[in-house]
Amino acid sequence: MTHRIGYLVGSLSKDSINRVLAKALVRLAPDELELTEIPIGDLPLFNRDDEMNPDPAVPRFKERVEASDGLLFISPEYNRSIPAPLKNAIDWGSRPWGKNSFARKPTGIIGASVGAIGTAVMQSSMRSVLSFLDAPQLNAPEAYISFKPEVYGEDGEVKDPGTEKFLRHYMEEYAAFVARVLSVTLPGHMGDSDPDTMH
Repeated sequence: MTHRIGYLVGSLSKDSINRVLAKALVRLAPDELELTEIPIGDLPLFNRDDEMNPDPAVPRFKERVEASDGLLFISPEYNRSIPAPLKNAIDWGSRPWGKNSFARKPTGIIGASVGAIGTAVMQSSMRSVLSFLDAPQLNAPEAYISFKPEVYGEDGEVKDPGTEKFLRHYMEEYAAFVARVLSVTLPGHMGDSDPDTMH
């Protein structure tokens, strides 16, 4: 069975190293995963006043999330936390109350950084957010990628055998996790966000 996976790149930069990583993950994903990017750059800043009459980009985004069998977050770390564009997308996707588009979606978090800790702190923050949103997470293997430009080709090729093996293994484990979660998830179930968490 093929599972449709939407992936979100946390950086808006066209030259983002996490976009390079995303290409590699798409290339190395097992055949049962069909990966499609869900863009986040056209979303306005979240404003609760606009929840009931949002910019057209918002329902398009939520529809893409809801149409996905699983979600993969591929993101840098900004100031020891989640990049603002990605957090903004998550906030829109979780609202309005009772319309949490992320609920019950099996998720994976991975990120690249030029630093040694490879987005570990961002991922910790993301896990807290996704737990609140009732989005099951792949907890292992963890993937904190210390990015080396010479390892990656423009077409997603990974030139280092060790890195290729690790990333392929990560995607295989994520595929297995998606299958496990979907086997016990009630189709069509949508979770609720707490109405008092955002004002």
